[in-house]
Amino acid sequence: MTLTSLYPVLMTQNVATTSAFYREHFDFEIVFEAGWYVSLKRDQWELALLDAGHPSIPESARGHVAAGLLLNFEVDDVDAEYSRLVTQGALEPLLDIRSEDFGQRHFIVAGPDGVLIDVITSIEVSGEFAEP
Repeated sequence: MTLTSLYPVLMTQNVATTSAFYREHFDFEIVFEAGWYVSLKRDQWELALLDAGHPSIPESARGHVAAGLLLNFEVDDVDAEYSRLVTQGALEPLLDIRSEDFGQRHFIVAGPDGVLIDVITSIEVSGEFAEP
């Protein structure tokens, strides 16, 4: 098998609202839009959104949304993103910004349909995680 692409497709109750969220807060751009499906892209990163009730989804899975999913957005400067999205922006943190011994400085916000977005910058590992 030759894999030519891999990207998440989030099933959502409201494609337009979910698309606006990722475009407004994370600078994604629409590359394809069909009302019930939107393909977003930022640099080489892709994210697609699909109406959870669309007939292309097996009937047994229709209506389910992407809740329980955590998307990691690794960035150069998590403190700047925290300022932009939380301090100066409209998003409330579910997990306030903090540094973790396992090598991350991060915060978590909620996206549409219960998707969690973990905004991360790698930092030096410390404590028990730094021990050989």
